[in-house]
Amino acid sequence: MSIPALQQKYKDTVIPALKEKLGYTNPHQVPQLEKIVVTSCMGKAPDRKVAVDDAVVEISKITGQKPSITFSKKAVANFKLREGEPLGARVTLRGERMWEFLHRFINVTAPNIRDFRGISPKSFDGRGNYACGISDQTIFPEIEIDQVKRVIGFDLIFVTSAKTNDEGRELLSALGMPFRDVKKAEEVATA
Repeated sequence: MSIPALQQKYKDTVIPALKEKLGYTNPHQVPQLEKIVVTSCMGKAPDRKVAVDDAVVEISKITGQKPSITFSKKAVANFKLREGEPLGARVTLRGERMWEFLHRFINVTAPNIRDFRGISPKSFDGRGNYACGISDQTIFPEIEIDQVKRVIGFDLIFVTSAKTNDEGRELLSALGMPFRDVKKAEEVATA
């Protein structure tokens, strides 16, 4: 099998660039992308079980991997939720599927977002992991708009081996993640 293009880019250009920029002596110290987690939760849907089945189908199309169903851990009367009831779907991408998904997300999906000016660079967790929310699955090219039964939102979590937010941001930027330039946005807002 051939190595995904983005993984090859990581090995050939990103590792040497980050090694020099972050001052590492060993290429194994350079942060790397470990996994991408795609989750969806149907907490407020009145027909929750059908909505979870729809989410499973949509996530399968988007990622190429069958997601696992998540279940509620406790009952919440206000949400009409029983313990053990299906609540959402989640898939963890690693290896080739992870690299292919990231490549499609950066080059095809993210530019499909309406009024796209870049992804917010502020959603890091303090340990170099990045999360972003997608409110509509129709931005993914794998989804046929005619077949959509309901709008399903997703959370994408990019888990890295970076120790700090800055290292994680440098890694994702070097891979091509289209982060919004916060300084430019602030200058435009104040002008």
